[in-house]
Amino acid sequence: MGRMVINVVLINAVRDVAKALAELIGATKCAAGKPADDPSMYQLKSAAKVMVTNVTSLLKTVKAVEDEATRGTRALEAAIECIKQELTVFQSRDVPEKSTTPEEFIRMTKGITMATAKAVAAGNSAQQEDVIATANLSRKAIADMLTTCKQAAYHPEVNEDVRNKALLYGIECTTGYVDLLEHVLLVLQKPTAEQKQQLALYSKRVASSVTELIQTAEAMKGTEWVDPEDPTVIAETELLGAAASIEAAAKKLEQLKPRAKPKQADESLNFEEQILEAAKSIAAATSALVKSASAAQRELVAQGKVGSIPANAVDDGQWSQGLISAARMVAAATSSLCEAANASVQGHASEEKLISSAKQVAASTAQLLVACKVKADQDSEAMRRLQAAGNAVKRASDNLVKAAQKAAFDKPDDDNVVVKTKFVGGIAQIIAAQEEMLRKERELEEARKKLAQIRQQQYKFLPSELREDES
Repeated sequence: MGRMVINVVLINAVRDVAKALAELIGATKCAAGKPADDPSMYQLKSAAKVMVTNVTSLLKTVKAVEDEATRGTRALEAAIECIKQELTVFQSRDVPEKSTTPEEFIRMTKGITMATAKAVAAGNSAQQEDVIATANLSRKAIADMLTTCKQAAYHPEVNEDVRNKALLYGIECTTGYVDLLEHVLLVLQKPTAEQKQQLALYSKRVASSVTELIQTAEAMKGTEWVDPEDPTVIAETELLGAAASIEAAAKKLEQLKPRAKPKQADESLNFEEQILEAAKSIAAATSALVKSASAAQRELVAQGKVGSIPANAVDDGQWSQGLISAARMVAAATSSLCEAANASVQGHASEEKLISSAKQVAASTAQLLVACKVKADQDSEAMRRLQAAGNAVKRASDNLVKAAQKAAFDKPDDDNVVVKTKFVGGIAQIIAAQEEMLRKERELEEARKKLAQIRQQQYKFLPSELREDES
C-alpha cells in the first residue's frame, strides 16, 4: 500500500479534529453567560460530542495505521462519521454566505457517481487499499455535493418549492450513500456472495437520488440560467450584440450635422440633409430588424423547432451559425454605411461609395431574413414583425440610393475639357484620353473580379439552406 494513501487518511483524521475544535470554540463563545436551557447550550453540547468522537477516531486511525488488516476498515468508519457530521451541518437552518449555479451543482453530483462505483468495486474486491481509496474519495464527493446543493438551493432566483426538493434529495442521497458504505463495512467483516450482491441494490438507490438531484438542478435554471455552449443561446447573444452595435452607430450618426456651406450651395446642402435622414432611417430600421430576428429565434426555441432535439444538434448549430453570420453582416454593413454618410457629409467620400454601402445593407438584410425563415413558421407573429422590419430596411436603403444617385446625376461637370487646336497636340490629347479610358476599364474589370472572389469566399461559410437561396 502506498504511503501517500495512508498519509491522506491521517490528514483527514487530523482535519476532522481541527474542524471540530474550531466549531467547539465558536459554540463556547456563543454559550458563554447563557442559561442552561438556552439553544446555544445545546449547540455547545453537540460540538463537544463531535470533538470527543473525532479525537477518538484520530487515535484509532493512528493505531490502525500500523495494522494493515484494519487500515481500510478504520478509514471507512472515519469517512462515515465525517459524512454524518457534514449532513448535520447541511440540515441546519444556516443560510450559506454565497450561492452557486445549477451547472456547478450538477458537476459536483458526478463525483457521487464515481465514488459509488468505487465503493461497489471496493466491496467486491475487499482489498484494504481499495477501501481506503473509497473512504478518501467519499469524504470529498459528499462534502462537495452537500455544499453546492445548499448554495444552489438558496440562490435568490430559486423558488421555495424547488429549494425544499433540492435539500430533501440532498439528504436522501447522503443517507443512501452512508448506507452503501456501511454495507461495504459489513461485506469486509462477512464477505459472502449474498452480501456482495446487495451492493448493487444500495448503489441503485444512490443513483436514483443523484438523478433526482440533477432534475432538481435543471428546474433551478428557469429562464435566467442558460447553457453557454447551446448554439441557440450563442445565436441570440450575437443577435442582441449586433443590435447594440447598430444602435451605437445610429447614435453616432444622430450627432452628425451637414458641414457648413456657402450660401450658393443650398442644393448640395439639401442633398446632405437627405443623406443624413436616409442613413438614420436605415440605422433605426436595421436595429429593429436584428431585434425582431432575436425575437423570432427565441420563438423557434420555445416551439421546440430548435435546440430541443439532440438528433438535430448539428443542423441546429449550422442554422445558428448562419444566423450569427447574417446578424454580424447587418451590423458591419450598417456601420460602414454610417461611416460613408459621415464622409460624404464632410466631403471626403463619393456618392458611389454611399450607394455601395446602402446596397450592402440591403443584401445583408435579405440574408438575415433568409436565415430566420429556414426553420420559422411563416404565419407567426414574430416572423411577421421580422418581415416588416426587413421591408423597412429595404425602403430606407432604396431612398438613400435614390438620393445619392440623383446627387451624382445632377452634379455639375467641373472637368471642362479644353480641346487643342493644333493637329499634333490634338492627336496627343486623344491618345492620352484613350489611355486613361483603357486604364479605367482595366481597373473596373479587376474590381469586379475582386468582388466576385470576396462573395465566393463568404459563400463557403453559409449553411446549405442559405446557399440555395443565394444562388
